[in-house]
Amino acid sequence: MSREKPHNARTSRTSFRDLQLQIEDLRQRRDELNKKTKEYINRLQENEIEITNSLKIAKQKYKKKRDYWNNKVKQLKEKKIEYKTLFDNFIEEKKSLQKSQKNTIDNKQFLSIKQIERKIDNLERIIETEKLDIAEENAIIDKIRELAAMKHEFLSEEKNNDLFKIERKIEIVKINLNKIYEQLNKWSDKSQENHTKMLEEFQNVDKLKEDKKKLEEELIENKKTADRYHKQYLKVMNQRKKNYKGKKPYSHSKKPTRNFNQSNKKYEMMEKLRQDKLATALEKQKAGKKLNLFEARLILEKSRE
Repeated sequence: MSREKPHNARTSRTSFRDLQLQIEDLRQRRDELNKKTKEYINRLQENEIEITNSLKIAKQKYKKKRDYWNNKVKQLKEKKIEYKTLFDNFIEEKKSLQKSQKNTIDNKQFLSIKQIERKIDNLERIIETEKLDIAEENAIIDKIRELAAMKHEFLSEEKNNDLFKIERKIEIVKINLNKIYEQLNKWSDKSQENHTKMLEEFQNVDKLKEDKKKLEEELIENKKTADRYHKQYLKVMNQRKKNYKGKKPYSHSKKPTRNFNQSNKKYEMMEKLRQDKLATALEKQKAGKKLNLFEARLILEKSRE
């Protein structure tokens, strides 16, 4: 009997010590995982802020600018159609006038100012290059005067006739059409530029959402592991409490028992405080109020349970 007693004391001491070591190990592992949980939540919040900012830039900046230039392009295309129709109508009108004038020309030898000028140049070249007597030279000079008068008359008539007016209109429409095509290219490029930037922001949002999904999955797994360690921690704590309830483990002091009781009380207090904070956070969420980091984490943990 005298040998058995020290052996039991050593067994009790070793058993208690093992339980204490397990408790410390489980608490450390659980706390490390809880720390990682906080880090995941912080990263998720940062991710959500980036998603919000990218969507804001895509919609309020680039989409707004793209739509503005698209609207300008649309208006300009309508104007282009209007001028193109006007141009085609003027061309048809010119063809009709040319046909009409051609049918009403009597015995006029020259049909345009250029033809008259060409005839004058030919006559002047004859005077300069050929040997003519005075009568021949005077006859050519008289012909040149006649052609010059005809040119002046033709020019005056041309400025006032319908064909000249329609040609002027055609030139003006052509100038405006060229300006429209130039503006269309410029504004289309601006629209495309903003559209491309908008798509880049949306692609960034898609990537951020994929990252968010992975973080949420990792957070859930991390939380599950932390919960498993916490349950094991409580189980060993209860085992120690059951094994040594009403007993004094082999020790030179009562400090371990006192620490155990304090730890249990502290855990119960912390759990009650956690439930109170969770209730407050749920009320704030329901009322649409902004949550702090701790409150957001409590709600997230609650939704994963």
